[in-house]
Amino acid sequence: MTFQTWLLIGLGALALVFVLRGVMGKTSASDARGLVAGGAQLVDVRSPGEFAGGHLPAAINIPVAEIERRADEIGPKSSGVVVYCASGMRSASAAGTLRKLGFSPVADLGAMSRW
Repeated sequence: MTFQTWLLIGLGALALVFVLRGVMGKTSASDARGLVAGGAQLVDVRSPGEFAGGHLPAAINIPVAEIERRADEIGPKSSGVVVYCASGMRSASAAGTLRKLGFSPVADLGAMSRW
């Protein structure tokens, strides 16, 4: 095999890892809805402009860059929280931060479109 062939195989494998990484670890829509119905806070971690352009019902907006500083707005740490964004990257980051802060359960819906 040529170097170019190995390079293409490697790049393809890397792309597959990133795709799977984005899907894995996400909460299903039905589980997310169940958590919210049970009292978990729904948090949109997109920008205020994105939030103003449309969001899920009952969601509050705390941009991912502000999640640690504004975590007290979410409510009790034991009530649960479901985070979402546009693609799943920001929600994954926010979910990790909230877990480190002691929130439980923390569910990462990923993209808002999965609702």
